[in-house]
Amino acid sequence: MSIRLNPDLLPSLLASIQDSKQSETIATLQLSSGRSVNQLSDNPVAAASLVQNHDQAAGDGQFLQNLSTLQSKFQVADSTLGNVVSALTRALSLGVEGANGTLTAADRQAIAGEVQGLVNQTVSLANTTYQGAFLFAGTKVSTQPFTLDPATNAVTYNGNSATTSVELSNGDSISANLPGDQLFQNASGSVTGALQDLYTALTTGANIPGSVTEVQNALNQVNQQRVFYGNNLNQISSSESFLNQDKLNLSQQENTLVGADLATAAANFAQAQVANQATLNATARVLGLPTLLDFLK
Repeated sequence: MSIRLNPDLLPSLLASIQDSKQSETIATLQLSSGRSVNQLSDNPVAAASLVQNHDQAAGDGQFLQNLSTLQSKFQVADSTLGNVVSALTRALSLGVEGANGTLTAADRQAIAGEVQGLVNQTVSLANTTYQGAFLFAGTKVSTQPFTLDPATNAVTYNGNSATTSVELSNGDSISANLPGDQLFQNASGSVTGALQDLYTALTTGANIPGSVTEVQNALNQVNQQRVFYGNNLNQISSSESFLNQDKLNLSQQENTLVGADLATAAANFAQAQVANQATLNATARVLGLPTLLDFLK
């Protein structure tokens, strides 16, 4: 039986050093990053799946940002309508008070003055903005939707009746606004019209009960419209829950795809260090061996 000896060990030893250093580097990267895939060559299939994972997570993040903005906008609008409801409720009380036949013209005029204040307040609420855009102007968000003529007490709508929608997640969208004419000048109950008529009735003393009925209709109409915001806020909350759960699932999938086994990485690091040191020691001994020239001296 013959034994073959490699007459030139140095190239093999250098290759072993390179291999052990590479193993040590890979283990170090896994320990520092917590990931088993730190570059495409580590696992091309997992890296491709990771790109898709990140794209979907980024999409979820954008949808969540849209939801947050829309949620805040709806909350401001709903709160504004809550103040309108309060104004109309006060107007009802004033109308009932003004219908009392024992009041003098001066008494009714004083009540009418408070109703005029409610007209001004309601127009101001109807011109509420959010992040610089008018909430109740339809799609003409840069145009003040309502103007009050102080001479005639007439309220004019300057917006439009258009609506917009916002995508919540893939395949789902939600209406993003209610136009001001639908909210404040609805044929089923006009907020501005009812308050104007109540003011006129109090100043003239004519048909106060009829104007009180108008205010009640306007109040009912606004309460019905507010359901839009309540329903949409609930839908937003459901979409947020779905998207947050999807992001959590994607994070877990990413960990499954590229998460490193830290215990294994630590063991590989230690083994690579031992192998590297052993190879270096062997290389040192090889480099220290005498050559044929040494024997011929």
